[in-house]
Amino acid sequence: MKRILLTLALGLGLLTANAQIEKLAGPRIGVTFIGAGPVADFLHEGFDFDDDEDGKYGSTGPAFTTQYGWQWESRFADGGGEIVGIVEWIVLVAGMEQGKFLPSATSVIGARTNKGLEFGVGPNLSLSGVGMVFGIGYNFKSGKLNLPVNLVFMPGRKLSGEIDSYDGNGNYTYEEYDYNTGARISIMVGFNMSK
Repeated sequence: MKRILLTLALGLGLLTANAQIEKLAGPRIGVTFIGAGPVADFLHEGFDFDDDEDGKYGSTGPAFTTQYGWQWESRFADGGGEIVGIVEWIVLVAGMEQGKFLPSATSVIGARTNKGLEFGVGPNLSLSGVGMVFGIGYNFKSGKLNLPVNLVFMPGRKLSGEIDSYDGNGNYTYEEYDYNTGARISIMVGFNMSK
């Protein structure tokens, strides 16, 4: 058994020798599409949105926002081969073009190839709660300049809400409804220089 493990380890080491995989930490900018839900309602109307008066969550429709931030990364399983394991931390602020401050922090675990293709998955924490992100990207190189481009998807969550209404005659009614928090799709671009 030890021989088999040693043979596999040496074989993998030989297959992955001499490849150079770029580190892509640095600034990030992007744009995000947000499906109809409470976050889109906030982007459209701010704190003035009231689901009791304005209708159900998501009634204002989808929204777009910009993102600005920074990405850090650490490597694991880095034997100098064609694929390396990475853990990325991305801190972003959205909504600034609308005078809003919507911070988020994401941690992604994944892999990057020596050709610049990367993919990963991880948790996202924002003012709207916790969600899971799925990302795929590619690093475009021009000389020593790295231009990583990532497509990120975060599915919405199904939640329940209720609308309270008063008919003016002392009668209150409650209507329950289901809504989605709104899926998010982002395109992010960054840059850094190879050493």
